[in-house]
Amino acid sequence: MVDWRMVRPDAVTVWRDKRVVKRLGWYYSVMKGEKPAKFLIARTLEVPQLRRGELHSVEEERLWRIHEKLEKAFMEEWFKVKESDRVNVEKYRKDRVEVSFLDLKRELAWRLASPCRLCERRCMVNRYERIGACRLDIKTYVHSAFLHLGEEAPLVPSGTIFYGGCNFTCVYCQNYDISQVYPRAGKAVSEVELAYIQDVLASKGARNINHVGGDPTPNIHTIVGSLNYVESNIPQLWNSNMYLTLEAMKIIVHLIDIWLPDLKYGNNRCAFRLSAVPRYWEVVTRNLKIAAEHGDMIIRHLVLPNHLECCTKPVLRFIAEELPKDRVLVNIMDQYRPMHLVARNPRRWKDIARRPSYREIHEARKTATRLGIVWEPVS
Repeated sequence: MVDWRMVRPDAVTVWRDKRVVKRLGWYYSVMKGEKPAKFLIARTLEVPQLRRGELHSVEEERLWRIHEKLEKAFMEEWFKVKESDRVNVEKYRKDRVEVSFLDLKRELAWRLASPCRLCERRCMVNRYERIGACRLDIKTYVHSAFLHLGEEAPLVPSGTIFYGGCNFTCVYCQNYDISQVYPRAGKAVSEVELAYIQDVLASKGARNINHVGGDPTPNIHTIVGSLNYVESNIPQLWNSNMYLTLEAMKIIVHLIDIWLPDLKYGNNRCAFRLSAVPRYWEVVTRNLKIAAEHGDMIIRHLVLPNHLECCTKPVLRFIAEELPKDRVLVNIMDQYRPMHLVARNPRRWKDIARRPSYREIHEARKTATRLGIVWEPVS
């Protein structure tokens, strides 16, 4: 087996950068085994009002009221753990309660999945009977799971799980086969099977569990449920377009240790034309602000050719002005190439029918530097 340190030595040296350690401090402590992953904390927080067999019979509105009260208790416990010099991680890994905060989240997630309100398309489809806007039924399909050596340096090796399905229709998608064309061609997995995949990846040396796709959002119900069975103390990473509803965000914010969101577009017009997504800017920026308060973050921005003024610069200004720069890193990505529908019909998509130029990438990174954004360690 190839030693990943030989392939990606920067995955070791990146932790010598104080800016990285400062911004990814929580993730780093969980990765090193010094603190429990957030899902383990949620697993030990008891729901005093309910017994195990009662969750299914309680009306959704009441479940959300209970959830709101427990949010405060969770945040208090999480902050206590973050500030503590010594934490008994094994206690969090092994202790269980009859009905936990995680059990409550699982119940709510399954209810949000049908009629579906997981993403802001809010298609309201009964996914037990029909295919939703994400091209999925109620099942979760895993297309591949492996140690990924091509992610950002602090994440390598990343225990990456590629899920089928996506709530976007990007005309240049590089994973179009699993996101749009054959989303249900992967292996359908249960919560227990998905947990087993995570534990196997952890045993092989994964620094995190990287939920990606497609997009993980349509699979939140299975992902949240799987965390009840994961034995490893391993950071959970959300690699997503971040087009979630507020309800879905409320469920996952207390479970995700590090966020790896895409911020693709700087306006709604480009988002609708290239990804068929309405209200992109309002939804995604809202969710990024929420996520930034609940874990560490590396934002990805893929520089599109001819989109510096309309997308890249507004994105970078938003990050600099609206997000806490001392807690966020940014990967300014230069690897765009025409794929999928753009490759088939470049005349229709003339503006993005080529790779970005050196000048465009240089201008994007120069702008980020001028705005005080830390991008060098992860780009």
